[in-house]
Amino acid sequence: MVVKYLMLVVADGKPSEDPTGDDIVAWVTEMDNRGIRLFGNRVVSPDEATTVQVRDGEVLLTDGPYAETREQMAGFDIIECGDLDQAIEVAARHPMARHGRIEVRPFWRE
Repeated sequence: MVVKYLMLVVADGKPSEDPTGDDIVAWVTEMDNRGIRLFGNRVVSPDEATTVQVRDGEVLLTDGPYAETREQMAGFDIIECGDLDQAIEVAARHPMARHGRIEVRPFWRE
């Protein structure tokens, strides 16, 4: 069975223009050619985030990240793999795995 996974790319600290110094293009090209990577992208700085909450029917907005933390979401990829072992192999090959961390989660299944 093929399973879709979300790979959440997390950087230690604020991501730079080139957070890895590695060739992310090579990883993207390989995973696209293997038919594993369906979609992915970097995200802008946490300074540009808006956090949305609804409490007692009122919409509450917070500019920037909700909490001060050293770890910041830097991007994401959606992949399709045969099992968790293959998803881990794909995540381990991502350049950010050497400089930050990659969280791998399967999509919800009924």
